Parts: sequence; C-alpha cells; structure tokens
Amino acid sequence: MTQQEIEKIIKDEIKVKSDLCCDISDKIWDYAELSLKEYKSAALYIDVLKKEGFEVEEKLCGIDTCFKASYGNGRPYIGILAEFDALSGLSQEAGKTKKKELIKNGSGHGCGHNMLGAGSLLATLAVKKLLSESKLSGTVIFYGCPGEEGGASKAFLARDEEWKKLDAALTWHPDDLNRVSTGTCNSCIQKEYEFSGIAAHAAGNPEAGRSALDAVTLMNLGVEFLREHMNSTARVHYAITNSGGVSPNVVQAKAKVLYMIRDVKVSDAVALEKRVDKIAKAAAMMTETKLKINFIDGCANVVPNKKLEELLYDKFVQAGVADFTDEEKAFAANIIKSYEAPSGKLPGGYGEETEQYAVIKEKSNNGMNSLNDFLVPYTFSTEASAGSTDVGDVSWQTPTAQINTVCFASNSPGHSWQNVSVGKTSIGHKGLENAGLVLALSCSELFINNKILEEAKVEFEKRTESGYTCPVPKKAKPVAI
Repeated sequence: MTQQEIEKIIKDEIKVKSDLCCDISDKIWDYAELSLKEYKSAALYIDVLKKEGFEVEEKLCGIDTCFKASYGNGRPYIGILAEFDALSGLSQEAGKTKKKELIKNGSGHGCGHNMLGAGSLLATLAVKKLLSESKLSGTVIFYGCPGEEGGASKAFLARDEEWKKLDAALTWHPDDLNRVSTGTCNSCIQKEYEFSGIAAHAAGNPEAGRSALDAVTLMNLGVEFLREHMNSTARVHYAITNSGGVSPNVVQAKAKVLYMIRDVKVSDAVALEKRVDKIAKAAAMMTETKLKINFIDGCANVVPNKKLEELLYDKFVQAGVADFTDEEKAFAANIIKSYEAPSGKLPGGYGEETEQYAVIKEKSNNGMNSLNDFLVPYTFSTEASAGSTDVGDVSWQTPTAQINTVCFASNSPGHSWQNVSVGKTSIGHKGLENAGLVLALSCSELFINNKILEEAKVEFEKRTESGYTCPVPKKAKPVAI
C-alpha cells in the first residue's frame, strides 16, 4: 500500500466520521461533567467504540470513568489519549460574545476537553479504518482518561505501569495556536491536610480547646518560611477549604487546607512534598490536634521526544491548518474584545520567531488575526512551562508527543467562559477535525516506519535514564474534589 493510498484512506474516513465526532463533542459540552464524575461522557464513548468494533476494557485502575478501547493485531501498540472533564463555575451559553451563564453556578468546558476527546476519537477511527483495509501490523488504543483537571488518572495508570505496554502515545489539546507542543512542565502534587481539635467556648474556657484553625494557620506560616529554602523552580499554593465555622467565640475543632506542591522534576516535587508534610505534623504537635493527610492527585513533568515531535510536525505540514470563514473570524474578533487582548500579540513563551511570524500573518490578514491560521515553526525545547498535566506520567513510561490546534480565539484566556462559548461552534469543530487528521496521519506512519519508533525509543531511554518517581502512592485512590 502506497503513501498516497494510506493518506486517502485516512482523509476519507476523517470526512466520514467528522459529523459523528463533532456531535460527540457537543454532547459532552452539554454534559459538562467534573473530574472523575464523567459518567455520561464515558458511557457515550464506550457505546460508540463498541459499535465501531473496538474491544473495550472498562474501569481501568478501579476508576469508574476510565477505560481503553483496542483495535488491530500485534505491535506496535500506539495509544491515543482522550480527556473529557469540565471545570466548575464556567457555565456559559455557546456562541455568545458576552458572558451569559447557561446554568446557575454550573460547569463548563473551559479547557476544551469536549473537543479533545472527540478529536482523539476521530483520529482513532481513521486509523482503525486503515488497519481494517490493509495488512499492516499494529494496534491502536484509545484511552479514556478522566480527571485531568483534578484526579490525574494518567498518573494512577502510570503507577500501575499501564503506559509501559505501549510503543508510543500521541495526544493533543485545544489552543489558540497550531503547533507541536514541546518542552516540559511543572510536576504537581495535591494534598489535603485535615486537622481535628476540641471545641470550647473561646472566652469561658479556651484552655480546654484545641484549635484546628490554629493548626492550619501555623502550617501555612511554616510553609511561608519554607519558601526561602525551596528550589527556585518550586511553587506552593494553598486554599483553606474549611476554617471551622463563622463564630469567633468558638474554638474551631475542624479545619482543612488544600495544597498544591510543584516543581519541574517530579523527584524534586516529591521531596518538597515530604517537607510540607513535616510542617503539617509539627503544626499538629504544637496545637495538640490530630492530623489526617489525604492524597488527592499528582502528576509528573513531561519528557519531550524530539523524534515523535518531528513526525507530528511533518504530518501537520502535510495536513495543513483549518481554514476559517470571515464570519468565524468576525465572531472570534468580538470574543477578543471581551478580554481586550492586543491584536496580534501572542502569549509569552512561544519565542521570538513565532512572534515575528504572527506579525507577518496579521499583516496579511488586513490587521486582524483573530484566529491564528498558521502553523508555528517547530523548534525543539526542554524549557518548562508553568502549568501541569498528567500526560507527563505517560511520557515517563513510553515515548509521547502532542500537538495543539486552533479551537479558540487568539490570546484566549485559559479556563475561561470565552473558551466555553467557542467550544461548541464551527471553530471548535474545525479544530478537532484538524487534530484528528494530524494524529491519524502520524499514527499510520508509525505502523509503516519502524525506524521512527526505534529512534524515538532510544531517545526516550536516554531522557528517562534517571528513573521515574511516581507521585502517586501505591495504595492511593483517585479522589473527586
């Protein structure tokens, strides 16, 4: 089978299955289910995958909404990753250029995970078509990964060594740029510290009380002093989730604080986590309160793979980027007005070459680049971005690479109502279709070109020779918060 024949099968199937996957994206946008509670979303995917002839394994790692669906025969095993959780407090009507809540205090797909899963499914279905019509050896595996925003199911799967079964993993994420994602990110560990004391009348017999809120306050103060002695790359954030009540004349018997502990290297984040634990224990000792530490989730830094990223870029060039209409550009321009972003100015971190390229493209678009209709030139990087993703844990166990496609207006704020609004429009549909095509073309190349996988594996082994420190304890279970 020639490259032209393979490309035709992939592109034809993308066209055939696009309506199905865009409909799935819209339905999951409607569901807007939070992390580890994506019951309708997971059920929808599982139903479609079974009807499409995939072998489905449900409740991976004991997580109700986690699953994988396989099709093919023999190696290589290529995983395509999907996410489908929403964010709280981001309910928004679709296709609106002004903030308008759809459901009071409801949830919304401010990170575009409704499109993420659907685009990955589209790629998987196209690869399945290729495998069914060819004699190629290989298996494509669609992974339904819940709780990226809180729960980190991929990290729990890494703890159970699921990703070691793969020869490579590919994924994508909605964005305001078309690019191959490179570099690394912060590791992140999330824990809840729950203090229990003794209630008492704060004036009548305060000596009998043991304040859980005092313990939280002392812990937070201790962490503030720790900041001077952390790595410069480390970050620690906290939120008091239970202050023990609103009556100041009662010694608070219960209090909770939620911490996020970050550093670039996962081993450094785990080491810092242990120091924060010690401060919590010391706070409990000082206040004579009891302490319960609840592990919530954790995820590692991404291990970039230049060989796979180069493959994705080559296929991105081959596929091209989405072509947006004047109407779509005008809608995006009005979205931009809602957050007053300077026209043509890209968010930081993309490099001087990208900034200059964007300015050139803006001029060619008569001064308006409301939808970035260009592919960012690829340059490999090992630099770290501020955020965190459990894709990092996958990348420690198998060669992994990912792309971004334009699904949002230029400079769109992350986790915003603007993203929710655009996520159920033709702009989002075109973005997920573009991602599906690039991933499918890349996956098919891995089935016919063993050399790419071999070189990616050699690179992977070199970059991970220090060993993977899993941020998830052996007995920990995912927690929805």
